Amino acid sequence: MSDSSASLLATFLSRHSRLFVLTGAGMSTDSGIPDYRDQQGAWKRAPPMTHQTFMHSDIARRRYWARSLVGFQALSEARPGRAHRALATLERGGRIEQLVTQNVDGLHQRAGSRRVIDLHGQADVVRCMHCGATQMRHAVHAALARINPHWTGQEASVGPDGDADLAHDDFGDFSLPSCARCGDGIFKPDVVFFGDSVPRSRVDAAFAALERADAMLVVGSSLMVYSGYRFARRAAELGKPMACINMGRTRADALFSLKVEASAGETLDAALRTMATPPAGEVVSQAPAART
Repeated sequence: MSDSSASLLATFLSRHSRLFVLTGAGMSTDSGIPDYRDQQGAWKRAPPMTHQTFMHSDIARRRYWARSLVGFQALSEARPGRAHRALATLERGGRIEQLVTQNVDGLHQRAGSRRVIDLHGQADVVRCMHCGATQMRHAVHAALARINPHWTGQEASVGPDGDADLAHDDFGDFSLPSCARCGDGIFKPDVVFFGDSVPRSRVDAAFAALERADAMLVVGSSLMVYSGYRFARRAAELGKPMACINMGRTRADALFSLKVEASAGETLDAALRTMATPPAGEVVSQAPAART
Protein backbone atom coordinates (compact mmCIF):
# COMPACT_ATOMS: atom_id res chain seq x y z
CA MET A 1 0.00 0.00 0.00
CA SER A 2 1.37 3.41 -0.97
CA ASP A 3 1.43 6.49 1.23
CA SER A 4 -0.71 8.24 -1.38
CA SER A 5 -3.43 5.58 -0.99
CA ALA A 6 -3.53 6.10 2.77
CA SER A 7 -3.64 9.87 2.23
CA LEU A 8 -6.48 9.63 -0.29
CA LEU A 9 -8.48 7.37 2.03
CA ALA A 10 -7.81 9.69 4.98
CA THR A 11 -9.11 12.61 2.91
CA PHE A 12 -12.24 10.63 2.02
CA LEU A 13 -12.86 9.70 5.66
CA SER A 14 -12.26 13.28 6.83
CA ARG A 15 -14.71 14.73 4.33
CA HIS A 16 -17.54 12.37 5.22
CA SER A 17 -18.61 12.23 8.85
CA ARG A 18 -21.63 9.91 8.45
CA LEU A 19 -20.29 6.77 6.81
CA PHE A 20 -22.30 3.76 5.78
CA VAL A 21 -19.77 0.93 6.04
CA LEU A 22 -20.26 -2.47 4.40
CA THR A 23 -17.79 -5.23 5.29
CA GLY A 24 -17.11 -8.72 3.96
CA ALA A 25 -14.82 -11.71 4.44
CA GLY A 26 -11.66 -9.74 3.65
CA MET A 27 -12.14 -8.00 7.01
CA SER A 28 -11.38 -11.18 8.92
CA THR A 29 -8.48 -12.76 7.03
CA ASP A 30 -6.01 -11.15 9.47
CA SER A 31 -7.96 -12.92 12.24
CA GLY A 32 -7.20 -16.31 10.69
CA ILE A 33 -10.56 -16.80 8.96
CA PRO A 34 -10.19 -17.55 5.23
CA ASP A 35 -12.15 -15.57 2.65
CA TYR A 36 -14.41 -16.96 -0.07
CA ARG A 37 -13.10 -15.56 -3.35
CA ASP A 38 -9.88 -14.96 -5.24
CA GLN A 39 -8.73 -11.64 -6.67
CA GLN A 40 -10.90 -12.16 -9.76
CA GLY A 41 -14.00 -12.70 -7.64
CA ALA A 42 -14.22 -16.46 -8.31
CA TRP A 43 -14.88 -19.04 -5.57
CA LYS A 44 -11.71 -20.39 -3.93
CA ARG A 45 -13.59 -23.53 -2.89
CA ALA A 46 -16.96 -25.10 -3.50
CA PRO A 47 -19.78 -22.60 -2.86
CA PRO A 48 -21.36 -22.88 0.61
CA MET A 49 -24.26 -25.24 1.18
CA THR A 50 -27.61 -23.84 0.13
CA HIS A 51 -30.59 -23.45 2.40
CA GLN A 52 -32.63 -25.79 0.20
CA THR A 53 -30.04 -28.58 0.32
CA PHE A 54 -29.63 -28.27 4.08
CA MET A 55 -33.38 -28.39 4.78
CA HIS A 56 -34.25 -31.22 2.39
CA SER A 57 -31.32 -33.63 2.77
CA ASP A 58 -30.63 -35.55 5.97
CA ILE A 59 -27.21 -36.67 4.73
CA ALA A 60 -26.33 -33.07 3.79
CA ARG A 61 -27.10 -31.99 7.37
CA ARG A 62 -24.97 -34.79 8.80
CA ARG A 63 -22.13 -33.77 6.50
CA TYR A 64 -22.51 -30.11 7.47
CA TRP A 65 -22.43 -30.71 11.21
CA ALA A 66 -19.60 -33.29 11.04
CA ARG A 67 -17.39 -30.83 9.15
CA SER A 68 -18.51 -27.97 11.39
CA LEU A 69 -17.54 -29.91 14.51
CA VAL A 70 -13.95 -29.57 13.32
CA GLY A 71 -14.02 -26.31 11.37
CA PHE A 72 -16.04 -24.01 13.59
CA GLN A 73 -13.22 -23.83 16.12
CA ALA A 74 -11.43 -21.38 13.79
CA LEU A 75 -14.36 -18.96 14.06
CA SER A 76 -14.88 -19.38 17.79
CA GLU A 77 -11.19 -18.78 18.58
CA ALA A 78 -10.73 -15.83 16.20
CA ARG A 79 -9.99 -12.41 17.62
CA PRO A 80 -10.64 -8.98 16.08
CA GLY A 81 -7.94 -7.72 13.73
CA ARG A 82 -6.58 -4.26 12.95
CA ALA A 83 -9.40 -3.51 10.52
CA HIS A 84 -12.09 -4.34 13.10
CA ARG A 85 -10.40 -2.16 15.71
CA ALA A 86 -9.93 0.71 13.24
CA LEU A 87 -13.64 0.76 12.37
CA ALA A 88 -14.53 0.66 16.07
CA THR A 89 -12.26 3.70 16.54
CA LEU A 90 -14.05 5.54 13.73
CA GLU A 91 -17.40 4.75 15.35
CA ARG A 92 -16.26 6.04 18.73
CA GLY A 93 -15.24 9.22 16.93
CA GLY A 94 -18.81 9.63 15.68
CA ARG A 95 -17.93 9.02 12.03
CA ILE A 96 -19.98 5.88 11.31
CA GLU A 97 -23.71 6.14 10.77
CA GLN A 98 -24.10 2.38 10.35
CA LEU A 99 -21.87 -0.64 9.89
CA VAL A 100 -23.43 -3.49 7.91
CA THR A 101 -21.46 -6.73 7.79
CA GLN A 102 -21.88 -9.76 5.57
CA ASN A 103 -19.75 -11.75 8.01
CA VAL A 104 -21.20 -14.04 10.68
CA ASP A 105 -18.17 -14.14 13.00
CA GLY A 106 -19.23 -11.38 15.43
CA LEU A 107 -15.75 -9.81 15.36
CA HIS A 108 -17.00 -6.26 14.87
CA GLN A 109 -18.85 -6.41 18.18
CA ARG A 110 -15.88 -7.97 19.93
CA ALA A 111 -13.74 -5.08 18.68
CA GLY A 112 -16.14 -2.59 20.24
CA SER A 113 -18.43 -1.59 17.36
CA ARG A 114 -22.05 -1.06 18.44
CA ARG A 115 -23.84 0.32 15.38
CA VAL A 116 -23.78 -3.06 13.61
CA ILE A 117 -26.33 -4.84 11.44
CA ASP A 118 -25.38 -8.51 11.01
CA LEU A 119 -26.87 -8.85 7.55
CA HIS A 120 -26.47 -12.63 7.46
CA GLY A 121 -26.85 -13.29 11.19
CA GLN A 122 -24.29 -14.63 13.66
CA ALA A 123 -22.91 -18.15 13.50
CA ASP A 124 -22.70 -18.69 17.27
CA VAL A 125 -26.48 -19.16 17.61
CA VAL A 126 -28.41 -22.26 16.50
CA ARG A 127 -32.14 -22.36 15.83
CA CYS A 128 -34.62 -25.25 15.71
CA MET A 129 -36.41 -24.89 12.39
CA HIS A 130 -39.54 -26.59 13.78
CA CYS A 131 -40.28 -24.74 17.03
CA GLY A 132 -37.91 -21.76 16.80
CA ALA A 133 -35.98 -22.51 19.99
CA THR A 134 -32.46 -21.09 20.02
CA GLN A 135 -29.31 -22.02 21.88
CA MET A 136 -25.66 -21.13 21.76
CA ARG A 137 -23.68 -23.05 19.21
CA HIS A 138 -21.05 -24.23 21.67
CA ALA A 139 -23.78 -26.19 23.48
CA VAL A 140 -24.81 -27.92 20.23
CA HIS A 141 -21.18 -28.75 19.45
CA ALA A 142 -20.74 -30.19 22.94
CA ALA A 143 -23.77 -32.45 22.33
CA LEU A 144 -22.41 -33.43 18.91
CA ALA A 145 -19.05 -34.35 20.46
CA ARG A 146 -20.72 -36.49 23.17
CA ILE A 147 -22.72 -38.58 20.71
CA ASN A 148 -19.98 -38.71 18.05
CA PRO A 149 -16.75 -39.23 20.03
CA HIS A 150 -15.04 -40.99 17.09
CA TRP A 151 -15.41 -37.80 15.00
CA THR A 152 -13.61 -35.49 17.43
CA GLY A 153 -9.93 -34.61 17.39
CA GLN A 154 -9.63 -34.62 13.62
CA GLU A 155 -7.63 -32.03 11.71
CA ALA A 156 -8.55 -30.44 8.41
CA SER A 157 -8.23 -27.16 6.54
CA VAL A 158 -11.11 -24.84 7.32
CA GLY A 159 -13.32 -22.51 5.33
CA PRO A 160 -14.63 -19.00 6.05
CA ASP A 161 -17.99 -20.25 7.35
CA GLY A 162 -16.59 -22.80 9.82
CA ASP A 163 -16.63 -25.65 7.30
CA ALA A 164 -13.75 -28.15 7.25
CA ASP A 165 -12.36 -30.32 4.46
CA LEU A 166 -12.68 -33.67 6.21
CA ALA A 167 -11.26 -36.65 4.32
CA HIS A 168 -14.57 -38.54 4.46
CA ASP A 169 -17.15 -39.48 1.85
CA ASP A 170 -19.61 -41.25 4.15
CA PHE A 171 -21.30 -39.24 6.90
CA GLY A 172 -24.16 -41.68 7.45
CA ASP A 173 -22.97 -42.72 10.92
CA PHE A 174 -22.73 -39.13 12.19
CA SER A 175 -25.55 -38.65 14.71
CA LEU A 176 -27.52 -35.43 15.19
CA PRO A 177 -29.07 -34.38 18.52
CA SER A 178 -32.79 -33.74 18.91
CA CYS A 179 -34.33 -30.45 19.96
CA ALA A 180 -34.91 -30.48 23.71
CA ARG A 181 -38.14 -28.48 23.31
CA CYS A 182 -40.00 -30.18 20.46
CA GLY A 183 -37.91 -33.32 19.93
CA ASP A 184 -38.46 -33.22 16.18
CA GLY A 185 -36.72 -30.17 14.78
CA ILE A 186 -33.85 -29.54 12.40
CA PHE A 187 -30.96 -27.64 13.98
CA LYS A 188 -29.59 -24.91 11.72
CA PRO A 189 -27.17 -22.08 12.48
CA ASP A 190 -29.15 -18.86 12.78
CA VAL A 191 -27.51 -17.43 9.67
CA VAL A 192 -28.55 -16.74 6.10
CA PHE A 193 -27.36 -19.67 4.01
CA PHE A 194 -26.57 -19.36 0.33
CA GLY A 195 -29.99 -19.26 -1.35
CA ASP A 196 -31.66 -17.92 1.81
CA SER A 197 -33.32 -14.51 1.96
CA VAL A 198 -32.02 -11.83 4.29
CA PRO A 199 -34.80 -10.84 6.76
CA ARG A 200 -36.63 -7.81 5.39
CA SER A 201 -36.27 -5.90 8.66
CA ARG A 202 -32.46 -5.97 8.38
CA VAL A 203 -32.51 -4.87 4.75
CA ASP A 204 -34.93 -2.02 5.50
CA ALA A 205 -32.84 -0.84 8.46
CA ALA A 206 -29.70 -0.87 6.32
CA PHE A 207 -31.32 1.06 3.47
CA ALA A 208 -32.64 3.64 5.94
CA ALA A 209 -29.14 4.10 7.35
CA LEU A 210 -27.75 4.46 3.84
CA GLU A 211 -30.23 7.27 3.20
CA ARG A 212 -28.96 9.10 6.32
CA ALA A 213 -25.29 8.60 5.48
CA ASP A 214 -23.25 11.01 3.39
CA ALA A 215 -20.90 8.40 1.88
CA MET A 216 -20.31 4.65 1.66
CA LEU A 217 -17.16 2.67 2.49
CA VAL A 218 -16.78 -0.97 1.38
CA VAL A 219 -14.14 -3.02 3.22
CA GLY A 220 -13.12 -6.55 2.29
CA SER A 221 -16.04 -7.47 0.06
CA SER A 222 -16.14 -8.40 -3.63
CA LEU A 223 -19.88 -7.59 -3.63
CA MET A 224 -20.40 -10.56 -5.95
CA VAL A 225 -23.43 -11.61 -3.90
CA TYR A 226 -26.47 -9.41 -4.45
CA SER A 227 -27.21 -9.04 -0.72
CA GLY A 228 -24.22 -6.68 -0.49
CA TYR A 229 -24.08 -5.30 -4.02
CA ARG A 230 -27.57 -3.80 -3.76
CA PHE A 231 -26.31 -1.24 -1.23
CA ALA A 232 -23.55 -0.04 -3.55
CA ARG A 233 -26.06 0.21 -6.39
CA ARG A 234 -28.44 2.19 -4.19
CA ALA A 235 -25.66 4.51 -3.01
CA ALA A 236 -24.83 5.23 -6.66
CA GLU A 237 -28.50 6.01 -7.37
CA LEU A 238 -28.48 8.45 -4.44
CA GLY A 239 -25.29 10.11 -5.68
CA LYS A 240 -23.32 9.22 -2.54
CA PRO A 241 -19.51 9.02 -2.87
CA MET A 242 -18.08 5.52 -2.44
CA ALA A 243 -14.65 4.22 -1.47
CA CYS A 244 -13.49 0.62 -1.33
CA ILE A 245 -10.66 -1.32 0.28
CA ASN A 246 -10.47 -4.79 -1.25
CA MET A 247 -7.85 -7.14 -2.63
CA GLY A 248 -9.01 -7.81 -6.18
CA ARG A 249 -11.95 -6.90 -8.36
CA THR A 250 -15.47 -6.26 -7.11
CA ARG A 251 -18.84 -6.20 -8.79
CA ALA A 252 -19.07 -2.44 -8.16
CA ASP A 253 -15.62 -1.29 -9.34
CA ALA A 254 -17.16 1.12 -11.85
CA LEU A 255 -19.08 2.88 -9.05
CA PHE A 256 -16.20 3.76 -6.71
CA SER A 257 -14.59 7.18 -6.60
CA LEU A 258 -11.65 5.63 -4.71
CA LYS A 259 -10.41 2.05 -4.53
CA VAL A 260 -7.43 0.76 -2.57
CA GLU A 261 -6.19 -2.78 -3.27
CA ALA A 262 -4.32 -3.55 -0.06
CA SER A 263 -4.77 -5.12 3.36
CA ALA A 264 -7.82 -3.69 5.10
CA GLY A 265 -6.13 -3.48 8.50
CA GLU A 266 -2.93 -1.88 7.24
CA THR A 267 -4.85 0.59 5.06
CA LEU A 268 -7.31 1.71 7.73
CA ASP A 269 -4.56 2.02 10.34
CA ALA A 270 -2.48 4.19 8.01
CA ALA A 271 -5.48 6.36 7.13
CA LEU A 272 -6.33 6.92 10.81
CA ARG A 273 -2.73 7.88 11.57
CA THR A 274 -2.80 10.34 8.67
CA MET A 275 -6.05 11.84 9.93
CA ALA A 276 -4.51 12.29 13.39
CA THR A 277 -1.32 13.95 12.09
CA PRO A 278 -1.46 17.68 11.33
CA PRO A 279 -0.23 18.68 7.87
CA ALA A 280 3.41 19.77 7.66
CA GLY A 281 3.82 23.35 8.88
CA GLU A 282 0.50 23.44 10.74
CA VAL A 283 0.80 24.61 14.32
CA VAL A 284 -1.25 22.70 16.86
CA SER A 285 -2.64 25.17 19.38
CA GLN A 286 -2.16 24.41 23.03
CA ALA A 287 -3.72 25.87 26.11
CA PRO A 288 -1.37 28.30 27.88
CA ALA A 289 0.35 26.98 30.95
CA ALA A 290 -1.36 27.83 34.22
CA ARG A 291 0.25 30.62 36.19
CA THR A 292 1.60 29.80 39.58
